[in-house]
Amino acid sequence: MSISPVAYAESLRVGTVDFVSPDQIKVLLDIEAPDGTALNTGTPRPFPRVNGYMLIPNDSGYLVGQVEWITIERSQYPKRRGLQDFGLIDLPYPLRKMSLNPLGCLVFDETDANGDERYKFIRGVQGYPSVGVPVLLPTKNQLRDIIESGDNRRVSIGTSPLANNANVMIDPDRLFGRHLAVLGNTGSGKSCSVAGLIRWSLNAAKQARNDGKEPNARFIVLDPNGEYAKTFEDLTTAKIFKVDTSTLDISESSSKESTSEPLEIPLWFWNSAEWCAFTQASAKTQRPTLIQSLRNVREDTFQEGLTASQGMRRYLRILISIIKIDKNNGGPYTGKGQAKGFKEKLMRLAETIKVDNSFSDEEKIAQQDLRNHIDQLVRSHPGEWPSIFTIDELDSLLSILADTHSIFGGHSTDILPIDADIPKKFEGDQLIRSIEANAELLKVTDHVETLLMRIRSILSDTRMKSISSDTSIELHEWLEKYIGDNQASNGSVTVIDLSLVPADIIHVLTAVIARITLESLQRYRKLNDGKTLPTVLVMEEAHTFVKRYKDDSEYHGSAEVCCKVFEKIAREGRKFGLGMVLSSQRPSELSPTVLSQCNSFLLHRISNERDQDLVHKLVPDNLRGLLRDLPGLPSRHAFLLGWASELPVLVEMKNLPESHRPKSDDPDYWDVWTGKNSKGEQIQRDVDWKQITDDWQQLVNNAESDDN
Repeated sequence: MSISPVAYAESLRVGTVDFVSPDQIKVLLDIEAPDGTALNTGTPRPFPRVNGYMLIPNDSGYLVGQVEWITIERSQYPKRRGLQDFGLIDLPYPLRKMSLNPLGCLVFDETDANGDERYKFIRGVQGYPSVGVPVLLPTKNQLRDIIESGDNRRVSIGTSPLANNANVMIDPDRLFGRHLAVLGNTGSGKSCSVAGLIRWSLNAAKQARNDGKEPNARFIVLDPNGEYAKTFEDLTTAKIFKVDTSTLDISESSSKESTSEPLEIPLWFWNSAEWCAFTQASAKTQRPTLIQSLRNVREDTFQEGLTASQGMRRYLRILISIIKIDKNNGGPYTGKGQAKGFKEKLMRLAETIKVDNSFSDEEKIAQQDLRNHIDQLVRSHPGEWPSIFTIDELDSLLSILADTHSIFGGHSTDILPIDADIPKKFEGDQLIRSIEANAELLKVTDHVETLLMRIRSILSDTRMKSISSDTSIELHEWLEKYIGDNQASNGSVTVIDLSLVPADIIHVLTAVIARITLESLQRYRKLNDGKTLPTVLVMEEAHTFVKRYKDDSEYHGSAEVCCKVFEKIAREGRKFGLGMVLSSQRPSELSPTVLSQCNSFLLHRISNERDQDLVHKLVPDNLRGLLRDLPGLPSRHAFLLGWASELPVLVEMKNLPESHRPKSDDPDYWDVWTGKNSKGEQIQRDVDWKQITDDWQQLVNNAESDDN
């Protein structure tokens, strides 16, 4: 005999609303409500259960609430419905109560082929219930509709243990398009979640194509610990770049990891901010000299093989830039000390303007007129402490410099300084010569020695030669290899292993990679009528790259420059198709700007109180009770909340095979101690400290160079 809809709805009742507020609904449970396992929904289900879901009927369907806490209060013995209870003595009676966080509404959508009602979950509460309204247990289908609601749910990432193991699926546009933060303690499963999200997304996209071709996807993984080197090796769509391992033992270099390619980040990729951060250039003297030198080498001012006339034209361009800088700074007409320095500079400039026999007659006359003008200007300011120079005198000097530059074949547009940050190729030795030349002209040679020392150190460092110096890659070749060729034909996943990158340079290289990626996607959109090329930048141990800093400091080191790049990506990346995935075990150390721009969160177990407090501030007040469960979450379990999920949901992430997991397992002390693992297999851990110290002290490189 079938049960009527009204009777069936009554059988799902477990209590009544006892208190209502915008962020909390208290429920008084019926005496007959289950106290451990509910059987009235068709399948056995634990009830009551913290973080479980409950339904409250309203005008639009049902209000969905999530259980925050359950308690017992002592009250008068309640009157049961349909029964007449008589108590001889009025004693306190234990009543069960629970609190619900209102999440949204479950509204009727359609009736499926089996005659079952299907619902759709909508965020937000349209109307709150009144006191005394019944509270119902959701059915199996309703639980599924709560968890599986939402459009464009294309990628399965796990199941929900609190919703009868309903399948949890996400929309990649929401998950990656508005930045995702994966937070959790070491060993909580966050690295496996990151690897799984990439792999499951690629598999779903390949199936959706239905043509056997690989997806046109682009994932760039910044891996500071080398955990992902073998994670994607089974995929034909994976590219792995790491520091050149030619110094390793032959037996080790012949392993499967040898399929990786050498990491290449040329020095000419670096912009002025990154150069200043690495060299720790001072703001008053070294930084202007360095920036001017970068302009010179990027416009080939110090290019070899130029004719004498071409060299003079470019030299005149430098002189015009230097005089303009002095004029704008006000030095020549500020005081006698500054005027003395400017006079000495003019005397040195006159000595460097030498006539060459290859010059044309017109060029020789123009050059001689320029020297005469400078000599006359110097004579008009006699004495060791000359009078200040007037603005008219500076304008006159600039005018004759411009005329001479024009006679040597220059144009007025050439005088405009080239952007010091344009990625045009130059050699490290050219930059050093440019700095020395500009320092001589600016009379700051004594002040740039430390700057030159830092640059020479990176050029001579054997660890850096294979990364930044000994590389001839072109810019378009780098973009094709690291971001992906047309239609991602050369692979969808790029793993950049930074584990062997020197600590003093890792932030600069990471900033360069991220910035070049963003700027290339900006130009793609500019040249393709506003269309974007979706790309995902994944950062493992993100607190290494986006660590919070003090913004009131005058000097920003390489770590601050790196963080600023990612802050810009967090603010502007979505417009250009660049999404971020942050993975970190210390959210309290992350930049607040970056975290505030993350619209989705996958929260694994978090035990640190400071990190918990920060996470609580990222979610609405009515959901903070949900996060109290974070310290006790098992491995592979996480809360998915934010833009990527219609409602906060506890997810048991899909299991990754061991070969697909990042190499971040805990050390196997017992297996090494006993010499065998749990399967009885022998464990051998030999060590050759001589091999390690030879590689550490770079003795292998020295021996190879001696042989050559």
